[in-house]
Amino acid sequence: MKIVVAIKQVPARDSLLKVNASGAWIDDADLSWEINEPDAYALEAGLQLREAASGEVVVLCAGPERATQTIREALAKGADRAIHIETNEAATDPLVLAKQMAAALESEKPDVILTGLQSDDLGYGQTGVILAEVLGYVHATLVMSIETTGSGIRVKRELEDGWFQNVEMPLPAVLTIQSGAAKLRYATLMGIKKAKSKEIKAVPASAGAAPLVTLERVYFPQKSKKSQIFEGSPQETAAQLVEKLRFEARVL
Repeated sequence: MKIVVAIKQVPARDSLLKVNASGAWIDDADLSWEINEPDAYALEAGLQLREAASGEVVVLCAGPERATQTIREALAKGADRAIHIETNEAATDPLVLAKQMAAALESEKPDVILTGLQSDDLGYGQTGVILAEVLGYVHATLVMSIETTGSGIRVKRELEDGWFQNVEMPLPAVLTIQSGAAKLRYATLMGIKKAKSKEIKAVPASAGAAPLVTLERVYFPQKSKKSQIFEGSPQETAAQLVEKLRFEARVL
């Protein structure tokens, strides 16, 4: 079984973010980078699926040269090889990114493609399902576990209010993996050594259509303090406070 796991390099969670000079994105000059956490769960799901069904895990990542660091991390955890879509600027339009990924996978013919639920930086949560549509693959979202069947796979999806759904699907398929679905593994010393010799195939980003989504402005939310005095009896003021906490602050 050929399993492709799409990953993304994003700023580390403890990074100090600053808006760049254009005001359209963050200044990445002094940032540290890491694998997108939801994609780390997709990678773990792919490795577990390979252990159960055999085959290979291929990592797919779009980004500039620095993304090879994150790719090597995925290889150190157990992925067999990688495809690096070389692009100086990460696509901010999920349709453009999905088309780039589909073009890079044209010769691969994967059985299963796994992605994280969403990215930590943009958070669209659309790339996986758009990729499935571009490729013409069936898809499922919020997947908690994957099992192979005679001719396809059986997935467990998380729904609302503690409900789950079990779905049998044919192959090939695209799955977006729910974060926290499994315990993430660490890269071993042997895995880190082996990653240095594993193949990373570099491919140019395909020229796609003009993006339908563009970022015009990025800014920090303005902070302001506001005080409000409740009048009336203790019972009336308590009721007003509860109402504010429940419907405005939404902490109750």
